[in-house]
Amino acid sequence: MNEMKKFYKDRETCINGYRNNDDLKNLSEDWRELSMQNKYVYNFDWFGRPIIQYPQDMIALQEIIWNTKPDLIIETGIAHGGSLIFSASMLALLDLAESNSSKGVMNEHKSKRLVIGIDIDIRDHNRKAIEDHPFSDRIEMLEGSSIDTEIIKKVLERAKKFKRIMLCLDSLHTHDHVLAELEAYSRLVTPGCYCIVLDTFIEDLPDSFFKDRPWNKGNNSKTALKQFLDNNKRFEIDHNIYQKLLISVAPDGFLKCIKE
Repeated sequence: MNEMKKFYKDRETCINGYRNNDDLKNLSEDWRELSMQNKYVYNFDWFGRPIIQYPQDMIALQEIIWNTKPDLIIETGIAHGGSLIFSASMLALLDLAESNSSKGVMNEHKSKRLVIGIDIDIRDHNRKAIEDHPFSDRIEMLEGSSIDTEIIKKVLERAKKFKRIMLCLDSLHTHDHVLAELEAYSRLVTPGCYCIVLDTFIEDLPDSFFKDRPWNKGNNSKTALKQFLDNNKRFEIDHNIYQKLLISVAPDGFLKCIKE
C-alpha cells in the first residue's frame, strides 16, 4: 500500500470511529449550541466579504466542489455575499486547474462556470460590494423570493445552458419555504452533484432557541428535508460528511443526487 492510500485508509478508520464516540459527539453538539449563543458563526470573511458559516462547513463545500466540479451553483440567500464569493472563487480555481492541466493560458480561458444567487432583499451596499468584487464576473444575482414563480422560471431557463449543477439552500429556514425551494430547484441538480440544505441543526437545538425568528424546532430546514426525502428518491443523505465534520450547521443536510 502506498503512502497516500495508507493515509486515506487511516483517515477513514478514524472517521468511522467517531460514530460510536459519544463523548466527542456530545462535546461537539454542546460547543455548537454555545457558539451559536455567542454569534461565533459571524466571525469570518471570504475574500473580504462576511460569510456567515462555520469554517468546517466551508471546508466541506470546498471538497464537494472540487470532487464534483459543477459548472453552475445556485444559492438561495445572499446576505453580505460571502457565500457567493466563496462559490465563485472555487469555480475560478476549477478553471485554473483545468487550464493548467491542458497547458492553456488562463487569461485567454473564458469560463462558462457561474454562481446564481437569489435573495428577497439585496441591500444596495451589499449589491455594490459584490458587483465591485474581482469575482463578480462569475456571479449573477436575482432579487425576489426564491419560491416566486417568476424567479423560479428565470433560474430554470438560465440553468438550461449548464451540465453539472449544484444547489445550496440558505434563505428562510421555515419548513414550508425550504420544502418549496426543494420542490422547485432540486430537479436541476445533476447526478453525482449535491443539494445542500443549511441550518438543519435548528431541529437539534432547544425549543425556542431562536426567539426572534419564524423557524424553530418542528418547523425548519430539517423537517422540510425529511418530508422531501420521503417522496423523492433522487437523493440520499451523505452521512459521511457530517460524521467527519462533527461541528456543522447542516447535519443530514448534504444530499447527493444519485439518479437522473
